[in-house]
Amino acid sequence: MALRLFNTLSARVEEFHPLQQNEVRMYACGPTVYDYGHIGNFRTFIAVDILLRFLKQSGYHVRYVMNITDVDDKIIRNSAKAGVSVQQYTAKYEEAFLEDSATLNIERPTLVRATEHIPEMADFIAKLEKKGLAYRTDDGSFYFPIAKFPQYGKLSKKDFSGMEDGARVDVDEYEKDNARDFALWKGPKEGEASWQTPIGVGRPGWHIECSVMSMRELGDTFDLHAGGEDLIFPHHENEIAQSESLTGKTFANFWFHARFLLVEGEKMSKSLGNFFTIRDLVLKGYKPSSIRYLLCSVPYRNQLNFTFDGLRQAATSVDRLRNFRLRLSSANLPAGSDEAMSKLATETSERMKAALEDDLNTAQAQAAIFEMVRAANAAFDAGEMKKDDAAPLLAAVDKFDEIFAVLADDDVPKMQAILKWARAEGREKDITPEALSIAGAGGLSDAVIEGKIAEMTAARAARDFKKSDTIRAELIEAGILVEITKDGIRWRRK
Repeated sequence: MALRLFNTLSARVEEFHPLQQNEVRMYACGPTVYDYGHIGNFRTFIAVDILLRFLKQSGYHVRYVMNITDVDDKIIRNSAKAGVSVQQYTAKYEEAFLEDSATLNIERPTLVRATEHIPEMADFIAKLEKKGLAYRTDDGSFYFPIAKFPQYGKLSKKDFSGMEDGARVDVDEYEKDNARDFALWKGPKEGEASWQTPIGVGRPGWHIECSVMSMRELGDTFDLHAGGEDLIFPHHENEIAQSESLTGKTFANFWFHARFLLVEGEKMSKSLGNFFTIRDLVLKGYKPSSIRYLLCSVPYRNQLNFTFDGLRQAATSVDRLRNFRLRLSSANLPAGSDEAMSKLATETSERMKAALEDDLNTAQAQAAIFEMVRAANAAFDAGEMKKDDAAPLLAAVDKFDEIFAVLADDDVPKMQAILKWARAEGREKDITPEALSIAGAGGLSDAVIEGKIAEMTAARAARDFKKSDTIRAELIEAGILVEITKDGIRWRRK
């Protein structure tokens, strides 16, 4: 059985076959680095990561490219407000995105940045203009005339037959039914970042960036383009129009879109107080492995209702799998094997593969592994598990974790890193006791450290140097440097 995916372009589930037999060329729209990524963003990035991991597990070589949008309307507005350059403003949030991705065990793609490809974008636009597929306005901007691309709307399935010919829109994001000629290049404005190019001074529109970078890295036609459902229109629709108009070729054969999520049954928004970044959740005491598990627990085309009860259940599920793996690998089992256990492991691996081949049905894959855990634990409890049964069952667990990536016992150092960031950012008040408890010694708050320093001081005053040295050793173990001076005891974090 081959992988079957829902293709937004055809609006049906199709067998996925790459253009080259054993190679997949895949592009995903990455973050616009104007702020920290939220859980809705990362639901999409994890869905794409699951797809990437399954393609690789299935034997494909994957050339995976993701863009970093480091210039757009929001970035220019926010950087101007902050009084810093676009590059200075975006560097912080790009680094945060990469850190958060690593926190969630998202494999790192080949990254391409918009600001590093301005000359290619200008050249692309010049070629469109030469073909009569771009026009210049008095302010030095260039627009794409969508009336000249008769297939406009084929991805979003919207009917644009009544659109106003020649009407223009120059903002990067606009109403979902507002089909107008869109900006390829924006003429210079005072206070905005701009570049000198053969087509004039200005900056690229949002949509041109992905067309240029994806085709530069993957060719005029590539296998799969991924992103969140909010990008179908206008962004991906516009990518198709400008790309296929220039090349006369199909831009991408498959379009993969992940659905938005709800938070406790409501749309996520800052005004409702239910807007969360990955870092927000860690500071509340939730493990990265739990966050990843929950975000991929519902198939990518279904709406996920993100709840804190769900996060706690996810933590229980991850712990159960980790404990099962530990039980299998450390048990002193009698020699021999049980054919039923070998069959259970084989059938579980086959069921997980079949579930993922069925449009990445992550819920069914998770169900399969837990049915195996239940049956195997029952065999353990009944004294029926034998020494040679462990290897095939562990192999099935490993197959699961190649895709879901939640079983590495690395939550504590990841949480410690985020607690350290929170202190540096002045967010220590947001660190909950739960986060400190899970993060362990390395998660000590300033108040706790000051208390221990006070204990050290009192012990030294009482000439109880053994107690003082014990406390000092605890602090050093927690990453705290302690210096005893004639003026008292000083400390700082490593």
